[in-house]
Amino acid sequence: MEPPQEVTPGTNVSFYQPSVLLMTGIPGLGKTHHRLVSIPFCLFYLTAFAGNCTILFIIKRTPSLHEPMHYFLSMLAVVDLGMAMCTLPTTLGIFWFDIRAIGFDACLAQMYFIHIFSVLESSVLLSMAFDRFVAISLPLRYRAILTKATIAKIGLAMLVRAVVSLLPIPFLLKRLSYCDNNTLYHSFCFHPDVMKLACEDDISVNVSYGLAVILLTAGIDSIFIVLSYFLIIRTIVHLGAQGKCWKTLNTCASHICAVFIFFIPMIGLSIIHRFGKNFPPIVSTVVAYVYLIVPPALNPIIYSIKSKPIRKAIWRMLLWKMDTV
Repeated sequence: MEPPQEVTPGTNVSFYQPSVLLMTGIPGLGKTHHRLVSIPFCLFYLTAFAGNCTILFIIKRTPSLHEPMHYFLSMLAVVDLGMAMCTLPTTLGIFWFDIRAIGFDACLAQMYFIHIFSVLESSVLLSMAFDRFVAISLPLRYRAILTKATIAKIGLAMLVRAVVSLLPIPFLLKRLSYCDNNTLYHSFCFHPDVMKLACEDDISVNVSYGLAVILLTAGIDSIFIVLSYFLIIRTIVHLGAQGKCWKTLNTCASHICAVFIFFIPMIGLSIIHRFGKNFPPIVSTVVAYVYLIVPPALNPIIYSIKSKPIRKAIWRMLLWKMDTV
């Protein structure tokens, strides 16, 4: 471990940042158990990559799916692929090869991109809720409102918001002095986990800014998603016929599932980091895995099962493949 670097000669104040951080993976598991645990993780990653790539391929190759709802679904698939790619190297590096060390700057870079894709996922889910609101409440103006140019602008705005809002976080962590303990309780770098390694008492700026980012991104997104579905339900109720109501609401089923599997673990993880100081580390670790690894794997499965156009396009592709064999 590197010796502390003096900030001001002649003072006892020292500034120290570790050259590497050590990742635990899952606390309490030995090497043998880590190899066993790697099997479900591999399945999740394979499902995430295969499923989201299939969604993107199907939408690109099927002209009937070139509409706003499926453009937003393509964005979700790209974000899920990005999320999986951020966590895969270190997660499987630990479980397969027992590689636990990561450079401090590399850790900050991984953390930055993980949080960017997390904010993007929240933004895309909000955009999909807006898409469902326009499709159900304003069906005659649907294509006029959500043009390709408008969707592109929405996508650019989501990207700029994520990149800009999270840009200060690595620099806020770089200014802190760290203690001898350099062990993380995840197999990837997460802002609250890294922040807790600092030996300075005053990390209020980091805590406040992290909370502000969550409230101004995922917090606002979740409020508007709830508002969108309130307006959607009000429109559906006005339709009158019960069968038509359920048929219309069923078009939102896959999106509702995606919202729940993303926001519930995220809220749980935020509560644990802020109020669960007495919780064992494994609780935070498991919730973090559910938050970052499960949605990219389940989202393409949910949309393949619940979305009739996607399901039909997949069957057509499979039947075409079988006919050409």
